[in-house]
Amino acid sequence: MTIQSEPGGGRLDPGLAAIMGERRQLINLSYRLLGSLADAEDVVQEAYARWYAMSRQQQDDIASPGAWLTKVASRLCLNVLSSARARRETYVGEWIPEPLPEPREWITGRPDGISVDPADRVTLDESITMAFLVVLESMTPAERVAFILHDVFRYSFAEVADIVGRTPAACRQLASSARRRIRAAQAPVTTAARQARIVGDFKQAWESGDIDALISLLDPDATVISDGGGLVRTALHPIEGAERIVRSLVRLEGRLRNLTILECTVNGQPGLIAQQDGVTVSVFAFEVAGDQIKHIWAVRNPDKLRPWTAGPQRRRARPSIRCVSDPDRTPQ
Repeated sequence: MTIQSEPGGGRLDPGLAAIMGERRQLINLSYRLLGSLADAEDVVQEAYARWYAMSRQQQDDIASPGAWLTKVASRLCLNVLSSARARRETYVGEWIPEPLPEPREWITGRPDGISVDPADRVTLDESITMAFLVVLESMTPAERVAFILHDVFRYSFAEVADIVGRTPAACRQLASSARRRIRAAQAPVTTAARQARIVGDFKQAWESGDIDALISLLDPDATVISDGGGLVRTALHPIEGAERIVRSLVRLEGRLRNLTILECTVNGQPGLIAQQDGVTVSVFAFEVAGDQIKHIWAVRNPDKLRPWTAGPQRRRARPSIRCVSDPDRTPQ
């Protein structure tokens, strides 16, 4: 979105600069709510479109534009989350949240030299790991919004209530229910250095075909979930159990010869990517418990690999999300 400077001033209106300064916060919020950078970008674009559709007087009457934009974006996310459940019933195979590279890779790690607007980058922390996002997917839309707004972005329950259209007490219950889900799914804490060592050992064992090493690195009840979106060939159902996973990895040995496997950061944690002729074709996120891998998420859907393969100027055009509710009306 391009903002024109005031005539004769040559500088951006401070008020407009402040509004655009909210973009990164909105992207961060919307990605955590939706698990999709593409959908988050669409929501934020729609929120700004609604702001600029108002008259200057209407804008001036809003005491806190940032709070207004957050409210609109959150309500749009609620709409998207509600419709996403129906859309995913027709999704081919398993649906995994869109993986994100390390922020500096968006700018300096690109062979084509294309820069990414810092406002489009997502801050990586414990609320952005793949394991965390997967648990969020199990929540109701209202639980997810209440939890993210209160526990991650530190909004009061009174503010959350105004956004989701429920009482503060109800929002407190929603966040409490979400916390229980998080605690139930949480693996024991493993240091980043240990995670990186285990993922590195897994990569080496996979490339060398060391079956015994692979089995020792996997939890006996480990699970692999792949997401190809029906666009590329991949397992349509989770693969459960260390021995089944290793058999599947061994079957991929021939295909591995044409790929380059690299260690990288995926959603703030050690992961792997597979590249073919310099193009990322798979991203692997891991959850490590103790000294073994508990979950592997393999994202192969090319629509979810845009941040790994192209800057915003080269992304293919996507239809915008249809967010038809009024920003001042609470989604049902």
